[in-house]
Amino acid sequence: MFFSNIINKVNQLSVFLQGSSIPHYLIFFVFALGAVLIGKYTPGIVQLIINKFLPSSSKEITNNFISPLTKPFQVAGTFILISLSSVWLEEYKALYNFFNPLIVLVVVISIAWLASRLFQQVLRIYGIEIIRKSGLEADELLLVFETIVNVVIGFIATIGYAQSQRFPLTGLLAGVSIGGVAISFAASKTLEQLFGTVVLYLDRPFIPGDYIRCSLGEGEMYGRVESIGLRSTKIRKAATGTLYIVPNNQLANAGIENITRGKKVMVLLYLDFTKKLIEREKALVQQVVKNSTDSVFGIDPGSTKIAVFDHEHTDKCRARITFFILGSSENSIQLRKRLLEVANQNISKELKNFGIEFYLQEPNIYVDSPMTI
Repeated sequence: MFFSNIINKVNQLSVFLQGSSIPHYLIFFVFALGAVLIGKYTPGIVQLIINKFLPSSSKEITNNFISPLTKPFQVAGTFILISLSSVWLEEYKALYNFFNPLIVLVVVISIAWLASRLFQQVLRIYGIEIIRKSGLEADELLLVFETIVNVVIGFIATIGYAQSQRFPLTGLLAGVSIGGVAISFAASKTLEQLFGTVVLYLDRPFIPGDYIRCSLGEGEMYGRVESIGLRSTKIRKAATGTLYIVPNNQLANAGIENITRGKKVMVLLYLDFTKKLIEREKALVQQVVKNSTDSVFGIDPGSTKIAVFDHEHTDKCRARITFFILGSSENSIQLRKRLLEVANQNISKELKNFGIEFYLQEPNIYVDSPMTI
């Protein structure tokens, strides 16, 4: 009923403005300004809709999908409202034809960004748990799957924008394919190197400044990446200091060990127990924690150290747990932190079954540690 009243008021206002003598470009300016102001409240509006239609799940949806994505919701909502306001420019054909494609483009980009972030939240919150329940390892394949879905979202957004502007997409694709065949025959070797460059830029196995070790036709080479060009990559060899120029298609097909990018984060956890533990319970805590952390993909094997001791200020016990998380990028580290949260829940559940309860000291302590060769 609330939303119906708002729609009726907007319709009445539109009818009034259409019959008035106010220039429509001024009306568009006022509506666009209102869109900027109202767009900031898009997350709250979405939350009201969820509370109305899904009251039982509204809190979970808000905490998982609306609060963390406030900015994407605000941007998408603002540009959607500006796009709706552009109808007031239709009588100014030249102005409308100039601004409308730009407005639609920004709307498509903002919606695609919001869809990408929503899928990332779904994957991180529910995907990990579903994969673990299936008996599979939630490793960096999730990141690969996330990238693939982002590419699909981008492709769908491009197709949607092209169709909205009546762009002859089919003819363009046909022309590109015919031209591609002709070019491939004329410069197959050069194209192979260029495709290698595209693979390096998409996959990003290294960036300028990284130290890498790779196996090429002449044997194993270790050095520092000086630059990545369109055709080749320049590597400064560590042993001789000479500059080695490698075609990008060779590097795209070679096994590469990135020494610089190896990332190791030390994690420090404190568990405060609600009672004093006997020796048997201390041993049980160590075994449960060890089994749970070992099952998390990305934890350095053998790095887990557990110390259970009496708390110095109370008559209760405390456990100090340290281990290392391994990852090649910030995304993979964040994924492993999420897996660690799942492991903490499993530890709590198992210990409660044995009558042992604890409180996890927040926040967890993460310390970057350099990789050693």
